[in-house]
Amino acid sequence: MSDLRVGFGYLRRGQRWAFGHFRWYAFGLVPALIAFLLYAAALTALAFRADDIASWATPFADDWSTFWREALRIVSAVLLWAVGLALAVLTFTAVTLLIGDPFYEKLSEEVEKAEGHCPPGPDQSWWVGLWRSLCDSLYVLFRALLFTVPLFLLGFVPVAGQTVAPVLGFCVSGYFLTVELTSVAMQRRGIPVRERLRLVRARRSLALGFGVPLVLGFLLPFLAVLLTPGAVAGAALLVRDVVDGPGAAAPRSAQASDAPEGEAVAADAGVRVPDAGPRTSEPPSGS
Repeated sequence: MSDLRVGFGYLRRGQRWAFGHFRWYAFGLVPALIAFLLYAAALTALAFRADDIASWATPFADDWSTFWREALRIVSAVLLWAVGLALAVLTFTAVTLLIGDPFYEKLSEEVEKAEGHCPPGPDQSWWVGLWRSLCDSLYVLFRALLFTVPLFLLGFVPVAGQTVAPVLGFCVSGYFLTVELTSVAMQRRGIPVRERLRLVRARRSLALGFGVPLVLGFLLPFLAVLLTPGAVAGAALLVRDVVDGPGAAAPRSAQASDAPEGEAVAADAGVRVPDAGPRTSEPPSGS
């Protein structure tokens, strides 16, 4: 439970940072808004065509009685749209990050600079970075589908399909949503996608505490757009914990306050104070 609270705390801190830096918040809204409009159009089209797709997919029910045939196809259409919504939640962040790669890279950098240190990032062109991001996102999506497809089939099982499947679905979506969001800061550290998955898996509860509330928020129309800049900011803070250690995720002022007064001032100035050795009140020899 401790890591769950910590994960939610990073999400809350990220939202607070974004809303407290409105220029960067507005900067991060642009790609999220574009992705939202694309997904809204796709889900609306799916809703209008779900009945036709369900009828095409269940030809074996043509000879059933009208009641059972219609009941099966209505349930199938609803499940089809629900799967489309789940895939939208899973892929929304990946598509948004691809559309807004330079936007969110800059936003994430600003968050880390505000915390005291930002890794310089790999020396590569924008196109190379975009290609790697696309390949990494497809790999993460493939891993997510290994869980999503069985959960879809579980949805047809009475009772479990209406209770267990939705809960597990939110957990899977939240976990992989965290993987996608942390990719921005982890790519800057040169961490390959398989290692990213291992790092997040080692702090699974932390990832769930961060990602599941975000998934629930993304279910509300337009809220995904409003929460995305803060989610990127919170993910940068989370990476400083998972990769750099808990101390790196603390605010810069909090780290400085733990040091002696002179060292805190020097730390704010970016100067390293050497260890002067043990202090003594005795006068130097020969005085």
